Amino acid sequence: MAKITAAEVNKLRKATGAGMMDCKNALVEAEGDFDKAVEILRKKGQKVAAKRADRESAEGAVIAKVNGDTTKGVIVSLNCETDFVAKNETFVKMATEFAEMALNFDTKEALLDADYNGIKVSEKLIEQTGVIGEKIEIGDFRTLEAPFVGSYIHAGNKIATLVGLSANVEGADVAAKDVAMQAAAMNPVALDESGVDQEVIDKEIEIAKETLRAEGKPEAMLENIAKGKLNRFFKDNTLVNQDFIKDNKQSVTAYVKSVNSELTVTAFERVALG
Repeated sequence: MAKITAAEVNKLRKATGAGMMDCKNALVEAEGDFDKAVEILRKKGQKVAAKRADRESAEGAVIAKVNGDTTKGVIVSLNCETDFVAKNETFVKMATEFAEMALNFDTKEALLDADYNGIKVSEKLIEQTGVIGEKIEIGDFRTLEAPFVGSYIHAGNKIATLVGLSANVEGADVAAKDVAMQAAAMNPVALDESGVDQEVIDKEIEIAKETLRAEGKPEAMLENIAKGKLNRFFKDNTLVNQDFIKDNKQSVTAYVKSVNSELTVTAFERVALG
């Protein structure tokens, strides 16, 4: 039997993140061959991944990143099964590294196929499933491009948002962060009225009419009153029409125009866990 040193075990642990005993056992099985030991640990990950494939991975860390030119942003959620793992420093670090990598790609599939320290991201996820003992996967993958992109990550890495502005002007960084915080806190259904699905609009009108009928309002009045209630729905649930949370005397649109009269919000993305 090959003699396994503490240094060899530590090297394997650093390379894979696996526990000390798992690393030692893998090296013993591999008769001291480092590459073979890595492969043994990956196969263990595959077995664990197969067993846990049907488990729900609703916890995790959501990370938003913006490129150096502030013209593109990404949100990546690294999902796991428990909040205990989601709060682990190593897990959050890995999620952050994946998000930084994601700035170079436009799809989740491309990210999963990308190289991460010598192996594909998809292979790293399987490896870490074996190490942690939980289902680990990339959940959401969103990108946003605009003349100026800002981001916000809510404390605890459970919510992340991106906001696109129409121009990179003085104050755009503060405005984009403020609006990104608004999107995180208020969870709008769309950017503006035009982004709301017709199905949602029809449902809101029908709910309003049913409520008005129950209140005894005449049938002939229902359509106009319902449309008024729909406008209220747009105000409460579309980002640019919402009251600005830092000053509810003005809308988000008015706040952005106070920074620069020509500035508008062009898009947003929001990802939340739990």
